Amino acid sequence: MTISSYRSNTTRVTTALLLAAGTGTRLHPLTQDAPKCLTEVYGVPILKRLVDNLSAQGFTRLVVVIGYMGDRIQHFLQHNAGSMQIEYVLNPDYRTTNNLYSLWLARNQIRESFLLAESDLIFETWMLDKMLQPDRMAISKMLPWMNGTRVELGAGRQIAAFRMGDEIVGDAHQYKTVNLYSISLPSWGKIEERLSRYVSEGKLNDYYEVAFAEMVADGTLSFDAVFFDANRWYEIDTIADLRAAEKLFVQPRRHATPILMLPELGTAFA
Repeated sequence: MTISSYRSNTTRVTTALLLAAGTGTRLHPLTQDAPKCLTEVYGVPILKRLVDNLSAQGFTRLVVVIGYMGDRIQHFLQHNAGSMQIEYVLNPDYRTTNNLYSLWLARNQIRESFLLAESDLIFETWMLDKMLQPDRMAISKMLPWMNGTRVELGAGRQIAAFRMGDEIVGDAHQYKTVNLYSISLPSWGKIEERLSRYVSEGKLNDYYEVAFAEMVADGTLSFDAVFFDANRWYEIDTIADLRAAEKLFVQPRRHATPILMLPELGTAFA
């Protein structure tokens, strides 16, 4: 299936849901005094990059699930969200639950197609171009630094299966999940129902990918894959990730004065 043959859908996504409740313990000591999403990558907070990307792509509403140091996130967005409408959902049990529970808590705020994003991602704005239609999922070629959930493709660009941890089945080629999904309202209704089942069973410490994997396997949920350039995005979980991301996303010097070389004098003038 070519890019032009993605399933037709004229509903453009303009709402984003950001999961930002976690403590980010693997980024200590940086997250001892600030939430993970305010960690700076080459001087720019992760959250600032995400908000700027969304604004540039025409998003008008951002729902944020907060927990750990949520007041810091609220204060930051108060001054950095531009014209986007911001709403908050509190996960009071952020220390003992996982992102499945955070996603479930947002069920009353989401009643339209939306973009689901993790708050530790950094990527180029243009990479969202093909994520603006519902029921798409960002994936990436595997690189050595990548770990965690992977997926396999079926016919065309449709996600055929999720693979958790180190699970490898046969010789199928696997891709890394970017933790970025556009979700239609019908799909969200099915996801909400499945999440509610997990919550009622007390499975509050699971990742939502576990539910997504189950739903893709039983045919309840489907996504078309959108490929992200493996060298133009990063998921920041550790200090090592942060250092690697800074090498990829170096900001150009601002207001730098060009240097003019005069060969006959061998002197540089600013």
